[in-house]
Amino acid sequence: MSEKILGDLQKAVTEYDSEAASNLAQLAIQEKIDPLEIMEVLTKTIGDVGDKFGRGELWLPDLVGAADAMKSAMPIIEEEIKKRGKKRETPGIIVIGTVKGDIHDIGKAMVATLLMADGFTVYDLGVNIDAEQFIDSIKKYKADILAMSALLTTTAPEQRKVIESLEKAGLREKVKVMVGGGAITQVFADSIGADGYAPTAPGAVKLARSLIEQ
Repeated sequence: MSEKILGDLQKAVTEYDSEAASNLAQLAIQEKIDPLEIMEVLTKTIGDVGDKFGRGELWLPDLVGAADAMKSAMPIIEEEIKKRGKKRETPGIIVIGTVKGDIHDIGKAMVATLLMADGFTVYDLGVNIDAEQFIDSIKKYKADILAMSALLTTTAPEQRKVIESLEKAGLREKVKVMVGGGAITQVFADSIGADGYAPTAPGAVKLARSLIEQ
């Protein structure tokens, strides 16, 4: 029974069926399947999707669809892991979002998906996120890294505001900050005091790894 449920869950992610993924995650918990095993299946599945995307076998909508399906199941599994007093092995915890005033999601979603595929625990806050929301989430999830995206030149300065808010909140030394998006350059990232910048989604994964290891 457990193998069938996990197989169906894997299929739901690869078929971008968020409702089925959520229902199957709940069923897996009801059937007493180890939540860490469920998480491992999800991580491997999204990793396979990421690999196929990297090889040009899948397209961006495939990556985003699989990520959405996985994200619908994650809270259910994470809650069960917490309830059982278990701990998932992960290289780090990342809070990610597009800054206030900017509603562009695709690039940020791609980065979040590839980070999940690499084993990171990722909390995607979505778009139009202000400094207070970033800070609250960093505290709530005990994040190691904050990743911010800005596509527009008009919203890029929001990244500076968030970093300044981190400093005021006494959190700047506790979290690494990585930035990206169409409006961002290495020069800009350096000027606002970010810890790193990556122009591509695969590059963002490598950057996150390097920041965690520092």
